[in-house]
Amino acid sequence: MFTKPIHIKLFFLAVLIAALLLPLFISDAYMFQVVIMSILFAIATCAMNLIIGFTGQASLAHGAFFGIGAYGVAILTKAGVSFWLALPAAAVMAVLIGLPVGLISLRTRGHYFAIVTLCFGVIMWIVAGNWIELTGGENGIFGIAPPGDILVPLIGRIDFSSQAAQYYLALAFLLLTLWALYRIVYSVFGLTFMAVRNNEALADAVGINTFTTKLISFEAANFIAALAGGLYAIVIGAVSPSAAGYGLTFNFLIYLILGGIATLSGSVIGAFAIPILMESLQFLQDYQLLIFGALLVVVIIYFPMGFVGGLRRLNQIIADRRRRKKSEAVHVSG
Repeated sequence: MFTKPIHIKLFFLAVLIAALLLPLFISDAYMFQVVIMSILFAIATCAMNLIIGFTGQASLAHGAFFGIGAYGVAILTKAGVSFWLALPAAAVMAVLIGLPVGLISLRTRGHYFAIVTLCFGVIMWIVAGNWIELTGGENGIFGIAPPGDILVPLIGRIDFSSQAAQYYLALAFLLLTLWALYRIVYSVFGLTFMAVRNNEALADAVGINTFTTKLISFEAANFIAALAGGLYAIVIGAVSPSAAGYGLTFNFLIYLILGGIATLSGSVIGAFAIPILMESLQFLQDYQLLIFGALLVVVIIYFPMGFVGGLRRLNQIIADRRRRKKSEAVHVSG
């Protein structure tokens, strides 16, 4: 039902091959770290896309659940728990904390829901900065060890202390996230998300439990965001309150808007393009925000569906012109 054309499949295959070979062409350790961070931000942005883009609920607590995942992994691994157990435990923790938040906030609609979730995000940021016994306060938690070595059949033992191994670990989680979201969104159940987004009253009238649908989407987004946060903790090796700050939520939102809301590829493109662009413009440090703001305004006005939406529009224009020329040629020859 949702089969993609062969040329699109070939394009995604080419992108996958390029991603697998990318470590061979990046020699600068700092830029390699930026790329790894962009992958983690892409995972979190994909999760935000599920609740905002596909379900139409403006959750502004995303950075808080990213931080719950980061702090969860940091606290558990410092206590001696294996990363491979700490990561899913931290994600489940985010789901459990998010449950009462969702049960309360999802009973509101529109900007009221956004305000309630934003308040929760601010509360989590304050807790992270002041619960010194648990989070380390403003100093955060440092010395987070990378995942332990694992033995993979046909590959051998993998040491995750290297940047290349961390890159492939983050890439594997990104691919898993995209696959899971694709299976969810482009399914019969996923259509209920979009039905709620397009017309919640109509969806409720035809028998869809809109509250349950929104809660499932909210919790799934929280789970994935926490996974990204847990990976962030071991890649950076430290966690501070900024990892749970509401500013991070707005960064994810900007990546989503510029990349393309309600498109899986848009989340990835935005999360890669913006951080790398900002790093490339370091020599314009005093004007970065001005350039960034101007870019955001242009995209919102002229490309409301983001970069991916702009490409789709361009592709449609080219297809229409080809169809028109073909029709004119047939008319002339007739």
